[in-house]
Amino acid sequence: METTSIAIDREAYDLLRSLKRPGESFSQVVKRLVRNRRPLASFVAGWKDLPGKTLREIQANRRHMRDLDDQRFLRLATGGR
Repeated sequence: METTSIAIDREAYDLLRSLKRPGESFSQVVKRLVRNRRPLASFVAGWKDLPGKTLREIQANRRHMRDLDDQRFLRLATGGR
């Protein structure tokens, strides 16, 4: 099988390594993560019967994750300034 080398920063490497299962190669980790991604919309049909409180908790968690992502972006974009 042909291989290609890529460069990733230490944080990305540590994240990939933390997701690596016993006996799994880094290539297998990347393939598993990329193939298993499903759009959020594919889950919504199953949420129609959830209580309003649960839906509000999901929405709050999504906002929190977006906020964390924004903070990480700013930290990376400004070099931690």
